[in-house]
Amino acid sequence: MVFSSTIFLMVFLPLFLLSYYATPQRFRSYIILVASYAFYAWWRVDFVMLFMAVTAFNFFMSKALLKYETYGKKIMLLGVAGNLLTLGYFKYFNFGVDTLNSLLGYGEDAGITAWSVILPIGISFYIFQAISYLIDVYRGDAKPADRFIDFAAFIALFPQLIAGPVIRYKDIADQFSNRTHTWDKFNEGAIRFSMGFCKKVLIADTLAPIADAAFALEDPTLAQSWLGILAYAAQLYFDFSGYSDMAIGLGLMVGFRFIENFNHPYTSRSITEFWRRWHISLSTWLRDYLYIPLGGNRKGARRTYINLVLTMVLGGLWHGANWTFVLWGALHGGVMAYERLMNNAGRSAYMSFLALPITLFVVLIGWVLFRAENVSTAFGLYAGMAGLNGIGFTGDVLWSVTNFQIFTLLSAYVIVFTSPYWVKNNLMAQDVSWAAHISMKRQVCVAVLFTLAVCKLISQSFSPFLYFQF
Repeated sequence: MVFSSTIFLMVFLPLFLLSYYATPQRFRSYIILVASYAFYAWWRVDFVMLFMAVTAFNFFMSKALLKYETYGKKIMLLGVAGNLLTLGYFKYFNFGVDTLNSLLGYGEDAGITAWSVILPIGISFYIFQAISYLIDVYRGDAKPADRFIDFAAFIALFPQLIAGPVIRYKDIADQFSNRTHTWDKFNEGAIRFSMGFCKKVLIADTLAPIADAAFALEDPTLAQSWLGILAYAAQLYFDFSGYSDMAIGLGLMVGFRFIENFNHPYTSRSITEFWRRWHISLSTWLRDYLYIPLGGNRKGARRTYINLVLTMVLGGLWHGANWTFVLWGALHGGVMAYERLMNNAGRSAYMSFLALPITLFVVLIGWVLFRAENVSTAFGLYAGMAGLNGIGFTGDVLWSVTNFQIFTLLSAYVIVFTSPYWVKNNLMAQDVSWAAHISMKRQVCVAVLFTLAVCKLISQSFSPFLYFQF
């Protein structure tokens, strides 16, 4: 089940909200847990058992941390290892077998044979949340959950279960026992959900065919390649930020306030700044639980550069078991190391007027690796972007791209580059109810767009969120 589906909008969400608000406060975690398991089971019932096992394992490991403080570090490391082994098996087993066969020189029909492992949806997100919980309890940054039901509801919380944001228990622990439910907060959540829904259905889904067509071409031309990657960059942003908006909105509708996940990333003037604005919950997680434990910038300049690259490579691998993600992470880590090097030398990495276009260019180059099925496909698109396969459009591409899609693409980039100037409140300030400052006229506009998006959803084929694969 996905947020952008009729079954979710017309059946699941109304039933959940009715059940939730009809239940006394102290029992609402039970409603959240049951609804979240039902939401997850809609995809595959059997993997709910894995979900439950991961939840129980981390809850009891956190209790052991308090009970056996003398062995705290060993217990924490054991818990983290258990989570990583679970993630490693389900996400990287197939990749490891294929890589080993490739290193041994075997073809597709020979070599080491093994069973195929199905990737449980959302496992990367809930495993990372479980790891941060154990580490925070060990560090003393968070109290372990008093009730198993609250911890289970936190891990399973369906608004952010499948594709984030990556929520830390310490950030919302108090909200399980003491959160407010007001009409203003519910209205803010409804508006936020509607805006995210429109991003996904009206913009991301409209641009998807352009990107898909470009990456399916064997020898794309310069025009086709750049149109495809520009479409994909906009599709990915409006798809993922749309999901985050919907998740945050759903959280508000039941009293939770999650962290923001995006802050106009395509207006960044360096890759370092880009990662402060893109998928903020993941980038801060990587900083706090990987980069800093590796030594951060405390062990000299050379080690800092290594830590930056290694963190981003591992972050890339977290996104998917493919060498394209390793190269994507290495690209971002290498550029961040260069920017840190220039900063340490007291120089700017880029001339001021070129900072934004250079950053956007690097991001687009990286998105090719992020989207391509393999390295060969990525470099095929790079050849097209360089004009090595011709310049203009071929007839079949011209016929497949509609005027409405081009209009949507242009509108998407107008929104990307103008939104920082008309958003009145900084969305990073979680204590500000930004929706309260949206005029009634704009709320009506959101309602109209949401209605159009629902109509489009009913008429179109199924289109999952891009980050579900991670």
